[in-house]
Amino acid sequence: MDPVLLARIQFALTIGFHYIFPPLTIGLAWLIVIIQALHLGTGEAIYRTMARFWIRVFALGFAVGVATGIVMEFQFGTNWAAYSRFVGDIFGAPLAAEGLFAFFLESTFLGLLVFGEKKLSPRMHFASGLMVALGSTLSAFFIIVANSWQQTPAGYRIVDGRAELTDIWAAVFNPSTLPRYAHVVSGALITGAFFMMGLSAFYLLRRTHEDFAGRSLRIALVVALAASLGQLGTGHWHAVQVAHTQPAKFAALDGHFETGAYAPMVVAGIPDADEERVRGKVAIPYMLSILVGMDPATEIRGLKDFPKDTWPPLVITFVSFRLMENLGFFFIGLTVLGAGLMLLKRLTGARPVLWAMLFAMPLPILANELGWIAAEVGRQPWIVYGELRTADAISVTVPASQILASILLFSLLYTFLGAVFVILLRMKVLKGPEEPAHEGGEP
Repeated sequence: MDPVLLARIQFALTIGFHYIFPPLTIGLAWLIVIIQALHLGTGEAIYRTMARFWIRVFALGFAVGVATGIVMEFQFGTNWAAYSRFVGDIFGAPLAAEGLFAFFLESTFLGLLVFGEKKLSPRMHFASGLMVALGSTLSAFFIIVANSWQQTPAGYRIVDGRAELTDIWAAVFNPSTLPRYAHVVSGALITGAFFMMGLSAFYLLRRTHEDFAGRSLRIALVVALAASLGQLGTGHWHAVQVAHTQPAKFAALDGHFETGAYAPMVVAGIPDADEERVRGKVAIPYMLSILVGMDPATEIRGLKDFPKDTWPPLVITFVSFRLMENLGFFFIGLTVLGAGLMLLKRLTGARPVLWAMLFAMPLPILANELGWIAAEVGRQPWIVYGELRTADAISVTVPASQILASILLFSLLYTFLGAVFVILLRMKVLKGPEEPAHEGGEP
């Protein structure tokens, strides 16, 4: 058994399961803020009912996210000791800041949000919701800083085999931090909005809680449409950054082997590392060069420019990236259709579209996972791009048998947590929101 492979599988398992929840809760947090603001502005009881229901759903996702997130940080010290030694001077700071500032801000005000509704004024309750949303979004920033430094390290020097910080601002705002953060936050808004859309569609299909569901659906649809369109901009920004700072990764994402101008964009096919070509290639002429440099004469570096032992695994990198892109275009199509029906006041009766929204509910979670796979697998064989290989970052004292045992243990634990989340969520959904004393208006 290869301990490096097992350690990578364990980390992929733990972070893959954990990453279901942060985008969901970030997106829901901002939707709750919007609902609370509508309650403040209109005074209608239905918005208080809506906020109360979605806060309970948020709290459930937050609890499971916290439980699964703790495990990841311990792995740095157990399975990745050489990595921890190399990056400890830099990597630990944003993780500590996330815990000390963002997490405590979020968790403290979440307590007020969940338990303080009857004791706080509506304005203070709204302020608590806003602090939760800011805390969750700030938490994502510190995590993205840490991970982005691995992708595009900056503001450091190597001393005695360790990376030492020389410029904190260069390290924090390394070349990939801002585009990746914008892309992650917009993805989180899509995730939360599609989740709210899906559950609202469920109620409308059952013809229950229709006022609650109709209003929730409209709010979520507007956010989902804006965030889905925003992903075009943030995705382009991030892709151009990768082309300039991680050219081998960019070539793998796009199945691009030959360096040159007038580069086509491959939209379908399977890259073959042995034959150095894309099988069954379907491509748009010149489009890759145009997207990167706004000029078809822009030169794009191909994989053949780099030693083969620095190529990422091509198939999984390419396919995960293409699937993520296609899901993004699906999100735009569905939300544009929904928005058109909403303007025509036909959305709540368009049952095929409501069914599509219900079944699309988990797809942004899948898109987030695919984006993470493309980003992390595309970085290989480096754990710190250009500086430290993944194979050299492992803990040499942890045998493969112990890593395998922990994988089995975590699999059982996460299966249990996943089942608990689904069961509790199902109970909340079937129970539905509490009906307000006085409903106002039609959705």
